[in-house]
Amino acid sequence: MSAGPTSVPRGAALLWQRARGQNTLWTFLVLLVLVAVFSALRPDAFATTFEFKSIAVESAILVVLAVGQTFVIVTSGIDLSVGSVLIFSGVVAVRTMNGLDSSPNPGIGVVLAGGAAGLLAGLLWGIFNGIWVAKAKVPPLIVTLGTLGIALGLAQILTHGVDVGNVPSSLANSVGSGSVLGIPWLTVVAVLVVALAALALNTTRFGRYTRAVGSNEEAAARVGIRVDRHLIKVYALSGLLSGLAGVLNLAHYSSTTLTSGAQDNLNAIAAVVLGGTSLFGGVGTVIGTVIGVFIPAVLQSGFTILQVQSFWQTVAVGAVLILAVYFDQLRRRRRSNR
Repeated sequence: MSAGPTSVPRGAALLWQRARGQNTLWTFLVLLVLVAVFSALRPDAFATTFEFKSIAVESAILVVLAVGQTFVIVTSGIDLSVGSVLIFSGVVAVRTMNGLDSSPNPGIGVVLAGGAAGLLAGLLWGIFNGIWVAKAKVPPLIVTLGTLGIALGLAQILTHGVDVGNVPSSLANSVGSGSVLGIPWLTVVAVLVVALAALALNTTRFGRYTRAVGSNEEAAARVGIRVDRHLIKVYALSGLLSGLAGVLNLAHYSSTTLTSGAQDNLNAIAAVVLGGTSLFGGVGTVIGTVIGVFIPAVLQSGFTILQVQSFWQTVAVGAVLILAVYFDQLRRRRRSNR
C-alpha cells in the first residue's frame, strides 16, 4: 500500500492523456516525420549539429513570443499586437541605452537599464490591452488590432521610420550571438521561459484560472475567480514576453526590425494553434506551442537545403494550420455529443 510508487504512473498517464486530447502528440509526430524526411534526403546538410543549432537559435525569439500568445488563446482571446509590441519594446530599449550612453560599448548598467525599459514597455502594452478587453469589454480581436497599429506607429515615430542599429556591442556579442557551455544564450533564455511557463500553466493556480476562464467565464466567476483581474494579468504576461522578445530581437540582429511585425504576429498565432491550443479556449500546452514553432522552422530549413522555393513553406504551414483547427472542431463536437 504505497501511494508513492503509483503516483508516478498516474501522473505519466495524465500527461499522456492530455497530450493525446490536445493533439500535441500528433503534432510532435508530424515534426519527427519532417525531421526524418529531410535527414534522409540530405543527411550531409540537414542532419547536422550545426543545422539543428541554427534552427534552435532562429526559433528562440518566436518561442518566447508564442508562449505569451498561448496563455491569451487559452483564455479564448487573441493578441494581434505581439509583433508590434516586440518592435516597440526593442526601439524603447535601444533609445534608452543610446540616451544614457551613445558610445559603442557602454557599461553593463546602461545595457540592463535599456533591457528593463524594453520589458516595461511590453508589460505596459499588455496591461493596456487587458484593461480594454476585461474592463471595457471590447473584443480582443479589435483591441489588439488597434494596438498593433498604435505600437508600430509609435515605433516608427520614435525612429523616423529608419531602423536603429546603434546597439551596444556587449549586448550583441553576449545575448545576441554568445553562448554558455556551447549553448547559445538565445536558446537558454527560450528554454527558461518555456520551463517556467509550462510550470505556471500546468501546476499553479494562475494556470488553472487561465484554463477555467477560457472554458467558461461565467462559471469561473461563479466559483470565485476574478475574471477581469485575471484577464489583465494574462495580457500583461503576453506583453511582458513580447517585450523580452523585443530585447532578444535587438540583441540578435543588432538593430530594430520595423518591418517584421505583421509576420511575427501571424507566426506566433500559427505556432500556438499548430501546437494544439484551441482557439475556443480552455485547452492548450506550452510544449505544444514549442512544437508548433519548430514545424515551420524545420520546413524552412529543409526547403532551403533542398532548394525548394520558400513560397511552398507558406502553403504547407497554411494547410496544416487549417487542418489543425478543423480537427479541433471535430474534437469539440465529439465531446458535446457524448
